[in-house]
Amino acid sequence: MKTDSFVLRHVGPRGNDAQEMLATIGLNSIDELIKKTVPNDILLRKDLDLNSAMSEQEYLSHIQELSIKNKLFKNYIGLGYHPTITPGVIQRNILENPGWYTAYTPYQAEIAQGRLEALLNYQTMVAELTGMELANASLLDEGTAAAEAMIMLYNTRTRAQKKNNSLHFFVSENVLPQTIELLKTRATPLGIILIIGEDSEQDFTSDYFGTLVQYPGKNGRVIDYSEFVKKANENDVRVAVAADLLSLAILTPPGEWGADVVIGTTQRFGIPMGYGGPHAAYFATKEAYKRSIPGRIIGVTKDANGNRALRMALQTREQHIKREKATSNICTAQVLLAVMAGMYGVYHGPNGLKYIANKIHQLAYTLHDELTKLGILQINKTFFDTLNVKVSNLEKIKENAELLHVNFYYTNKDTVSISLNETTTLSDINEIVKIIAKAENKVFTEVVAINPQITIPQNLSRTTSFLENPVFNSYHSETEMMRYIKKLERKDLSLNHSMISLGSCTMKLNAASEMFPLSWANWANIHPFVPIEQADGYQEVFRQLEEDLNEITGFYATSLQPNSGAQGEYAGLLVIKAYHEANGDHHRNICLIPSSAHGTNPASAVMAGMKVVVTKATEEGNIDFDDLKEKALLHKDNLAALMVTYPSTHGVFESGIKEITDLIHENGGQVYMDGANMNAQVGITNPATIGADVCHLNLHKTFAIPHGGGGPGVGPICVVEHLAPFLPSNPVIPTGGKSPITPISSAPWGSALVLLISYGYIKMLGSKGLKTATETAILNANYMKKHLESSYNILYTGENGFCAHEMIVDFREFKAKGIEVVDIAKRLMDYGYHAPTVSFPVAGTLMIEPTESESKAEIDNFIDAMLHIKKEIDAQESHDTSSVLKNAPHTQQMLTNDNWDFSYSRKEAAFPMDSIQENKFWPSVRRVDDAFGDRNLICSCTPIEEYM
Repeated sequence: MKTDSFVLRHVGPRGNDAQEMLATIGLNSIDELIKKTVPNDILLRKDLDLNSAMSEQEYLSHIQELSIKNKLFKNYIGLGYHPTITPGVIQRNILENPGWYTAYTPYQAEIAQGRLEALLNYQTMVAELTGMELANASLLDEGTAAAEAMIMLYNTRTRAQKKNNSLHFFVSENVLPQTIELLKTRATPLGIILIIGEDSEQDFTSDYFGTLVQYPGKNGRVIDYSEFVKKANENDVRVAVAADLLSLAILTPPGEWGADVVIGTTQRFGIPMGYGGPHAAYFATKEAYKRSIPGRIIGVTKDANGNRALRMALQTREQHIKREKATSNICTAQVLLAVMAGMYGVYHGPNGLKYIANKIHQLAYTLHDELTKLGILQINKTFFDTLNVKVSNLEKIKENAELLHVNFYYTNKDTVSISLNETTTLSDINEIVKIIAKAENKVFTEVVAINPQITIPQNLSRTTSFLENPVFNSYHSETEMMRYIKKLERKDLSLNHSMISLGSCTMKLNAASEMFPLSWANWANIHPFVPIEQADGYQEVFRQLEEDLNEITGFYATSLQPNSGAQGEYAGLLVIKAYHEANGDHHRNICLIPSSAHGTNPASAVMAGMKVVVTKATEEGNIDFDDLKEKALLHKDNLAALMVTYPSTHGVFESGIKEITDLIHENGGQVYMDGANMNAQVGITNPATIGADVCHLNLHKTFAIPHGGGGPGVGPICVVEHLAPFLPSNPVIPTGGKSPITPISSAPWGSALVLLISYGYIKMLGSKGLKTATETAILNANYMKKHLESSYNILYTGENGFCAHEMIVDFREFKAKGIEVVDIAKRLMDYGYHAPTVSFPVAGTLMIEPTESESKAEIDNFIDAMLHIKKEIDAQESHDTSSVLKNAPHTQQMLTNDNWDFSYSRKEAAFPMDSIQENKFWPSVRRVDDAFGDRNLICSCTPIEEYM
């Protein structure tokens, strides 16, 4: 056994397993399987041209050497990113714990109660700090959250505003530059007109529907916006505020001066800067907008016994259901980072947050006071943590600062912006004063104590209490916090317990060696706007990762900026749109989308300003070529793009894919390939070969970034040469092509820190390992299919009867007995498994994807569970609501209760197979009542009893 081979650790089947599995499906070799599964005309004829695979030890040495190329300066740049302290108890027990980072989105609430509670804490913290009525469970970053706020206010315009065609949205020039540019990205396709200016001079007319201000402003000034809001409200204009969440521990929250939406980032709550991400953005608003709020909301409901239970509320807002009528294309959040930020609030509590905020402000006032004594002008009369300093020799200051490994933000030729943070000390203040005094030829005297003065005026000071719930006031010792985190972890099923075979979601191994570097200071503590030469390690990772992704996809160039799969879709369509416009084809706005496509596809197309035309599917689940051709010809003069998923959403390599892509090109369109199923392509075919022009890649699927309970996700786009000039840029650190579109996310390279995971995945697998992973994913799926098809109807297969890396199992025939697919999903919990994807893309089905990382033994165990459930289905009396299926899942409380009023035994309920006794997972609640929760929407830590 080659113990230094990473592929041996990543791929599940051992030794002779693969040959046994091939024999089961009636084949002799992997090559034979691939040739019978993938159309011959798209098979790659040579291996990927990648570096030789590294061992885990070689990779860790390599990534350590690269980390040293990053220069760790003290950063006072600000602009929405700050050095912070991740409490060790949170780093060790959440960030570095697979029990938290390998979990899936909490669609199956009964086995996600721990994560759901952590997110409910997060929502409560955000709502109370901002002074708003409810918050969602995180967005992608501050810039995109601001854009979502603008779009929500646009979509909820009053009748009068819609009648007047009110399209203007005012943006204060004090808003962060990257946010302003992102607003431009989102506004243009929808026809929203941005007006950017000085907020104190703004007069609102009937043309305006909304406005955005920054609190404190980008250069640190804290403004009393109460009159501004009053003026806006008098003109029926809604107000969004981008607020520094930590500052709200001591500043008046925007909800108290009339804001409609408050957005921002929770990065300051213990999340490393990571050269730009991932960080959980927050979004808080009024109760009136609860059915328009983007993203996910965690709500309180009850289970079958009437006990308190949590779940994702208002799930009908999920974009895969609303499709082109969606108000947003959001599909992913930043759950892992939101959990960490919420736990930061739990650990420190209200008094701890006030202490941290006050200390930062006192340090800022100490710096202001010392500079004033030296005769140096500090412009901001009111500030929280950021000073704006007028200087006579900015270049000398910059030179002195860099010699001492210090970064400031230079706003213009004579102004230095200095943002202090949680890690700042008195010695740092002395160093800053010394740098400026030396350049300005002033005599510096060392400061010996922090000035305890709080200089925030009374009208801007917070007077209301926050975070009074016991959860924020109980776990302030590390012992108690560690136990609280563990208590929640035990309620969640993650990959460290069993296979999570979610179709389209690719829940594969997230190897420890890929994860280690995320905690290293030289990767974690880099500000995204440092001079580029300070991040040479990151730049080398980006260069190599882009080259590798180009080779894997067959494309010419890559943008790493999109920080979710849906963001990648949106970016890809905007690049196509920019290409058409550069050719003078401004009228090309028709996007053809198959009916089987993931719902974010049509949502992204609408957001990009395109008109969606849906094409039909055949009975076999493939694209109906005749219907596609008819619509392509009908719209050929205005055709912009086709969005296609390959292999198809039905888990099949469609043989006519090249004919399809040729048709689109012949009629003037571009082909966008959704990369959700790229795990079945790597090394055996690629998007360029099938004829696509652009694809996004879900790095949190195919390339091993963990799902983190619902995020982080990363969705870079790869493009052909003629689309490369339009790849997105950033206003602070230029990136992208020669004629770039405006940014897709706030940071130049999106969620840069977690790109290290995919970089490591590719480097350790190498060309052969990547191909082996793909082949094994297809083998595992077909082996499972062979065992299940004798008991269940498998909906779609390729021409030779094989599936790709996933399959759809149909349960609709059992409705005659009163059995729904959700009953199967809940019953699987009793067997120790997370349900596969439920009712997508076909209602009443499960879409199963075992991935390459699962062993034959684990797959066999899952097969046994599914076959055992089939026996339970067969034994079910018609419409018997007292059966084991209808009462699943079964909790420990049920089994230990003195009363047992069911017709089946306790053993049958909880231990239907003997193997379960070795590794029993107990759902912590019975089946949740979604309808009750939606009728009684509770999205904070308030006890449910107060509402019932």
